[in-house]
Amino acid sequence: MATGGVSTNVTELPESRVRVEAEVAPQEIEKRIAQSARAMGQSLRVPGFRPGKAPPPIVIQRIGRAAVLDETVRDHLPAWYSAAIDDARIAPIGDPQLDLGGLPDEGKPLTFSIEIGVRPKATLGDYKGLEVEQPSDAVEESAIDEEIERLRERGGRLDAVERAAAKGDFVVMDFLGSVDGEPFPGGEARDQMIELGAGRLVGSFEEQLEGASAGDDRTVAITFPDDYGSEELAGQDASFAVTVKEVKAKTLPDLDEDFAVEQGFDTVDEVRADIRERLAAAAAAQAEAGFREAALQAAVDNATVEVPDPLIEARARELWERMVHSLSHQGIDRDTYLQITGKDEDDIVAEAKPDAELALRREAVLAAIVEAEAIDPDDDALLEALAPDAERSETSAKKLLERIKTGGRLDALKEDVAQGAAMDLLVASATSRK
Repeated sequence: MATGGVSTNVTELPESRVRVEAEVAPQEIEKRIAQSARAMGQSLRVPGFRPGKAPPPIVIQRIGRAAVLDETVRDHLPAWYSAAIDDARIAPIGDPQLDLGGLPDEGKPLTFSIEIGVRPKATLGDYKGLEVEQPSDAVEESAIDEEIERLRERGGRLDAVERAAAKGDFVVMDFLGSVDGEPFPGGEARDQMIELGAGRLVGSFEEQLEGASAGDDRTVAITFPDDYGSEELAGQDASFAVTVKEVKAKTLPDLDEDFAVEQGFDTVDEVRADIRERLAAAAAAQAEAGFREAALQAAVDNATVEVPDPLIEARARELWERMVHSLSHQGIDRDTYLQITGKDEDDIVAEAKPDAELALRREAVLAAIVEAEAIDPDDDALLEALAPDAERSETSAKKLLERIKTGGRLDALKEDVAQGAAMDLLVASATSRK
């Protein structure tokens, strides 16, 4: 069945690749040509018509059908590509090889072909009634103690002390850095406070201030690492003239009623009970997630899945691009991240390959379970899956589903929900190993 005016024929190729022969129906092309002509006519003056109001046939006559068709194909090929992928019902992986045929005559279809990697197929082994390890959800008293200490650290205060600085103390200082006797940009600061032993300054800078007291002058010598962010300073020996202005020690609050009230409770026992409850909920969720992952991995271990190296490479690159996209929302671009990590893209892709292969195997197994169990989510299942997104978007799940259908994304949604149902089926039948 054609999707969005595009029909396809799929040929399977070796190494989990397919060739999709796509055909765009003549009526779809004519509709899009009319749209393009209308847009192009906005800047066209035609005698007898108001500016931008010439009908599409007149615009096509003035500009030429070939020029309008060329613009139409440029504008709509991405949408026709997506429609072809949807119609072919494939899960593409990696970059496609797209071959566009010649521009068609009037009344003829447009043809193009896509060659691309697809999700590998799995031959299932046992996947029901699997016996897997159940992670512990126990909460140790030591974990509660650690959380109590974090709360005390957060509520601690810094007090000036009349003694030499030790690891864990805070030092307020002025400093001026130089290389070969010449100050360098960014090497000077006043009233800078650092925690000794926190490891935030280069080399042994912090260690060389241990034992210093307020009023002391010290010279700190360091060597900038070869991969330091500033090329001018990388690998250079530098000295810093430091004046210690104040030594401060952190005083932690006592575990008493005042501490409990600060946390919103009446007693320390109530604080501990609240921490225990929160840690128990987190541990239970983590144990459940671990059990689900173990059940899926057991099914993967029992299955046969051939994953060609080019497919792993393609998925690893997809993972890298997703990371780049995520980092961009944090204000970190691709080049900055590579500089921070000291790696190139090939290094990162190589490191991602084990995760990429595992993900492909798991997806293949879940897809095979969907097929074996004939899982086909109905609208009720789709609405239930969309409910959280709908609530966040302050709309109804029904309206969100209609938008997804109109946007041609129904198949993708159904696949996600079906794989979730396959995962639930797998986990529901699994048992904990004694």
